[in-house]
Amino acid sequence: MADAPARFKDLCIDARDHQALADWWCAAIGYVRRDTLPDGTPRERDWPVLIEDPAGGGPVIWLNPVPEAKVVKNRVHLDVVGDSAALQAAGATVVRASDERPGHQADEDAGEIGWDVLADPEGNEFCCFPPGS
Repeated sequence: MADAPARFKDLCIDARDHQALADWWCAAIGYVRRDTLPDGTPRERDWPVLIEDPAGGGPVIWLNPVPEAKVVKNRVHLDVVGDSAALQAAGATVVRASDERPGHQADEDAGEIGWDVLADPEGNEFCCFPPGS
């Protein structure tokens, strides 16, 4: 296979309150903040926040400060496996429940998986699949 012209590096999420949203995502998916630069210098509060999988398995996620609120649907989003109700209790909101997909009901007997579309506290949509998906 020929070398690809690019490779995946990081995932970035824009946020008005990037500090609070970084904390929310850390709690939601078990990530941790990396609050220092490689040389040990602390990151400034107005800089983007880097969060990472403590086990090293998932991608690095940057929470970038922006002045504007989110106003339209995301074109790219995260898919997570987890407990939708627990995420809602932590502050996520339901955009569309798995049983509300237009014209479709998941046929679990046929191996189809339902998922909820949720939004983080700043309105960024993500899909939550049930454990075992």
